Amino acid sequence: MSRESLHASATDLLTRWQTPDPHQDSLRHTILAFLAAAPDGCLRESAAGHITASTIVFNTARTHVLLTLHPRVGKWIQLGGHCEEADTTITDAATREAREESGIDELDVVDELVQIHTHPITCSLGVPTRHLDLRFATFAPDGPDGSLPEFVRSKESVDLRWWPIDALPENTEHPAIPDLIATALNRP
Repeated sequence: MSRESLHASATDLLTRWQTPDPHQDSLRHTILAFLAAAPDGCLRESAAGHITASTIVFNTARTHVLLTLHPRVGKWIQLGGHCEEADTTITDAATREAREESGIDELDVVDELVQIHTHPITCSLGVPTRHLDLRFATFAPDGPDGSLPEFVRSKESVDLRWWPIDALPENTEHPAIPDLIATALNRP
């Protein structure tokens, strides 16, 4: 059931998404074509490529972003990962991944795409594949004194930190992360 609901969710998100530019629209059409040909395209077992779900997490003031130093990528990137059969929708997968990787249970991802990205990677399958990443945004609640939200680094991350959006670390994935931040913050 969730295999089908994940596929339907991804197709619906991409179909109704008003893309911010022609490049994103081209990627949207490419991923929709992939999904039309790949009923298992939302699960990691799809070796040709698969949908992943990720989230850029901001503090409430929108001055900082929570990034993970990814062990396979070796760069600071947004939180996220593979969809699981227990996820009903892509948004559920993005929310689960953000919560698991940050330890912030109050994160709720809105069912609205911010951006899509595709990249080659050798993930947990152990073979080269392609991630078709559907990207979302959310805001973590501030600490009681207005401080940055506390987090707990998961085993999936080498490091996890809040970074000022105007002072990202040198080994941030460029231009992907600055573009994702700008697109998320400039949404209506």
